[in-house]
Amino acid sequence: MPADDRILAMNYEHPEYIPVSVGLLPAAWVKYREALDEIVHRHPTIFGSQPDQRDYEAMVQGTYVAGEHIDAWGCVWSNIRHGAESIVTGHPVPTRADVHNLKAPPPGSGIKHGFMWLILSDLRGFEELMVDFAEEPPELQMLIDIVLQYNLGEVRRLLENHPGELIYFGDDLGMQNSLALGAERWRKYLKPCYMQIYGLCREAGKSVFMHTDGHIIPIIRDLIDCGVKVVNPQIRANGIDNLVRECKGKVCVSLDLDRQMFPFCTPADIDAQIREAVEKLGAPEGGLWLTAECGPDVPLQNIEAICQALERYRGYYRN
Repeated sequence: MPADDRILAMNYEHPEYIPVSVGLLPAAWVKYREALDEIVHRHPTIFGSQPDQRDYEAMVQGTYVAGEHIDAWGCVWSNIRHGAESIVTGHPVPTRADVHNLKAPPPGSGIKHGFMWLILSDLRGFEELMVDFAEEPPELQMLIDIVLQYNLGEVRRLLENHPGELIYFGDDLGMQNSLALGAERWRKYLKPCYMQIYGLCREAGKSVFMHTDGHIIPIIRDLIDCGVKVVNPQIRANGIDNLVRECKGKVCVSLDLDRQMFPFCTPADIDAQIREAVEKLGAPEGGLWLTAECGPDVPLQNIEAICQALERYRGYYRN
């Protein structure tokens, strides 16, 4: 796939192919090893050039390593399964009084996945944060401002030397069937943050890609207002018809195919879902990317089926 098909699809400028990708989690590599490599080598269109040999254990890095990790904000991440992602179990700002003593990480510490919404939960703990949003104490805005100002500084630093057109952000705003935070509170407290952060990117002539797991249908148009050019939602949590209504012709969708289905379905199910996505969300002018993520619970035959279907349908609108 030519690299600029992503840009052409984003801008509705008639890409030759629908951009497609497959992500393989470290735990999948640890489990399947050479058998997974055989699939990867059979599909260079998706995976590109690959090494002849690799150290599968060395592919497990960072918070995917079993044990405890402490991030730049002081959050403790615990991992009980090598190759799977950690979860935050230690919250450095457990009380509102602690907000007054919170210091952001040193400049240059980077922007993590969950850079705005999730980090608030990581710092306070989910239940405490929900009470904060319900009661709206002054410490809530204080906490948000600390995180926002840190992020603005990191984005300015990133923009000083960022040659590409796309800048990638990730923040999971939804749960399985609803937003994690109601739309009214989200618009009051968090939308202004994304407006400022993504506004810096737009002023620099960059395009914003936003990955966000969970149900986000109520705020997709808000994300577009904030400057998102490519949104990366999950098909299962949002529903294909809802995404068509909210996104088609308005914002490019990098569709996260149904990772909750992949462990249990047949190859025919996978083919049908990808075809439906292409027919409903795709168009000759663009507006669609397709992506799939596979963990160790996805059978090898289904990983192969995902690759085959993506290759089959990526040229669906090709002249």
